[in-house]
Amino acid sequence: MPTFPQFERLMWLHGQAKNSRQPNASRLAAQFEVSTKTAQRDINCLRDRFNAPLEYDPGRKGYFYTDDLYELPCLPASQQEVLCLLTARRLLEQAAGGYISRELESLREKIFAGARRIGFTPEHAEQAFSAVWSGFSPAQEEIFRRTAWALLRHRLILFDYRSPQTDEVTHRTAEPHHLLHYNASWVLIAWCRNRNGWRSFYLARMKELKTLDDRFDPRPENAWRPLLQNAFGLFHGDETTPVTLRFSPFRARWIREQHWHPYQIITELPGGGLELTLPAADFREIKMKILQFGADCEVIAPEVLREEIRAEIANMNEMYGKGGHKKSHTGVNPERSPNRHSGHSEAETRNPGS
Repeated sequence: MPTFPQFERLMWLHGQAKNSRQPNASRLAAQFEVSTKTAQRDINCLRDRFNAPLEYDPGRKGYFYTDDLYELPCLPASQQEVLCLLTARRLLEQAAGGYISRELESLREKIFAGARRIGFTPEHAEQAFSAVWSGFSPAQEEIFRRTAWALLRHRLILFDYRSPQTDEVTHRTAEPHHLLHYNASWVLIAWCRNRNGWRSFYLARMKELKTLDDRFDPRPENAWRPLLQNAFGLFHGDETTPVTLRFSPFRARWIREQHWHPYQIITELPGGGLELTLPAADFREIKMKILQFGADCEVIAPEVLREEIRAEIANMNEMYGKGGHKKSHTGVNPERSPNRHSGHSEAETRNPGS
């Protein structure tokens, strides 16, 4: 992978000066087949932008370091790598209260300090790329920073966690193993010592987080990796159920372009429609996805999910039907229980924040 031409020249200058070989503009120009003006600008860049202790020796007609301990604070990077860095900053600028964006900005400045002529500017890249998320739960900067620190150092964390289902706040002690950026929200996969099992915690629901000096031995990756891969969404249980959805020919044009799950299967149907089959351990999240497409999506299997969708449609019809708004100020039936997957009673053991 090619590196920045200027970076290569700066590295050569640095090596020559470190080894007391008195480089100069003429030698640099001849080494890399550039003009002496370009070579002199590189020398000035090394001295002025990187604060190199570089001085010129008229007697030997070359430059040397006045401090032999100096090291060049550069990172080798290709144009594509810097472009990816700038794009990542735009994608994550809303995450973790801006913490990630600021740290990437600091790294960007260090890289561009010695690599200005790469075909684009940081400002150009930021104008060219952006990301828009809606409905996500932003994490507090301090919560993200402390969680990431504890995860990388295998330290226990203490925190209060609010359940969105009951609004109850519980005190947790957990072993952090993995941070997942899920639909622009940060989710921690951790072994909860209070529940003696794996849990998924939204960082946005965590409060009063403290890191402990106590270290823990990380559990095998194959123990927590299935929580990310085995079923649709973040809700996981000990068992999964194949869910088959049939999309109309009109909606199928978009579904063919989408990736819902690593194990999904698409079956083309006569007339242009398709069926999408994927595993689910809990129906709450996929129900919201199904309802998003209205009449363009039909549940084929399992029957229990089809019944739950039918019941939801009946409730919606009651809410939006003629005169339905008169039954309550909100239009919501207060007798309805929270949505849940009635087919898997064990699914609660691995639901986020349970």
